[in-house]
Amino acid sequence: MPNGLLSDDSLRTHPDGLALSLTLPWYRSLWLSSVGTLSVTIDGAPVDPADVTFELAGTRYTLEQLPEQSDVLWYLQEHPLLIVRRDAPIALGETHEVEIFGELRLPYMQIAPGQDGGPGMYVPNIVRQSLTLTATDRDAPAPALVSDVPPPPAATEDDPFKLGLTLYSASGEFRAGWYDFDGLLDRVAELGIGPGIEIVASQVLRTYPQVTDEFVRTWRAAFDRHGFDESSFGANLDMGRRRDRDMTPDEEFEFSEVLFRGAKKLRFPLVRIQSAKPELLRRLLPVAEELDLKLAYEIHAPMGPNSPEILKVREVYDQLDSPLLGFVADFSSTMHAMSPTLLRAVRKAGLDDASVERMQEIWATDASMRERQQEFIGYLQSRDFDPGRLGSFAHLAFNMQGHVDPREWGDIMPQILHVHAKFYDIDENGQEPAIDYPELVRVFVDGGYRGYWSSEWEGHAFAETGEVDPLLLVRKQHDLIRSSMRAVRQPA
Repeated sequence: MPNGLLSDDSLRTHPDGLALSLTLPWYRSLWLSSVGTLSVTIDGAPVDPADVTFELAGTRYTLEQLPEQSDVLWYLQEHPLLIVRRDAPIALGETHEVEIFGELRLPYMQIAPGQDGGPGMYVPNIVRQSLTLTATDRDAPAPALVSDVPPPPAATEDDPFKLGLTLYSASGEFRAGWYDFDGLLDRVAELGIGPGIEIVASQVLRTYPQVTDEFVRTWRAAFDRHGFDESSFGANLDMGRRRDRDMTPDEEFEFSEVLFRGAKKLRFPLVRIQSAKPELLRRLLPVAEELDLKLAYEIHAPMGPNSPEILKVREVYDQLDSPLLGFVADFSSTMHAMSPTLLRAVRKAGLDDASVERMQEIWATDASMRERQQEFIGYLQSRDFDPGRLGSFAHLAFNMQGHVDPREWGDIMPQILHVHAKFYDIDENGQEPAIDYPELVRVFVDGGYRGYWSSEWEGHAFAETGEVDPLLLVRKQHDLIRSSMRAVRQPA
């Protein structure tokens, strides 16, 4: 999923001059307040910000107004118009050189909380694009999909894990509008994937964080049609929704409670939580008990089960002593190499072989994520390479891929309630080249885990949309997991 605001079909005619159909450069919906900067150059001439307006769902905003719109959601599948006023409108078929620069912040990825009532620091997403575009009046068509895929082997009662996927795996295709929600579930069923279905609420809910009755009806009809099971409801906590300050404790509780009640309406047994602040969990536990919801804090790269941050969560769990509290194990934490998909992406962004090799060397050290990020950024700057050319990759390369020993999952196995079977590639031998799936299966079988493994293809963070079919890759990954499970079950 390219880190871009523009695509080849973005330039549109408009009575005011021209318009650019924008694509959200992320995998989930964001508040308009996430947009800090947008600037445009047409045919080499910078456009005066006063001549630019942003139109979403029929409402226009000046660029200065965007950071104030903390209650307006830019839904993932919406394509707002960036309208540029010109003396004469462009015509269909005209070609223009377009440059766009955007700065966004990710309101749920907090680097450091705010001080004295001020705003915190959040992971940025920086977009720079230069494209030659031809004015059109329609979206590009979706590509044809492979359908003649043999059915998967049937699950057996002896299989230790149930399989499924998170719909996050098809983030790029969903964002591009190649599927509506019903169509995405139909495609999952067509490929024999399931039965477990996991969602990221901020991705699929047009009314996020609310779950409407209409969405429930659509959801139930698809589940009844295909025989799916609900596995995990992914909840974010958008602490940086407002630009001027972080959420208050009361706002964090209220936002989380809305999501919990939505998860219950959809019959999910488990919510993947993002915050394990002791006071917040104490307030949320009665809600979880009322709704009979398990709460699972995600252990994601660069952390592992015994990282200092997770040890603090484990201490909180010991104090609260509730069977509803546990963890989601995300296999991004336990990689033995950087993903080839990521390495291809940074090469396309301009990194030479020496820089790619240095990035991998820094990644493999035991320094903290921030220290590794800063060392890599410093290395790039020492070579006169602007880290901004990598967009968010300079940060995500280190906080999305960790190298903890897979055996550490055994230290918390009784508290693991759900698994994100993260993967990026499946090679010609049917293996994930950066994640040791046979070893992970052995660790979880030996540890007695018997819940869902939810396939999570995250190659969309680094690959172009349409470069691969992620749902076909999920099928291949399920084959890998099944063969690994059955190999472990065979007597020695």
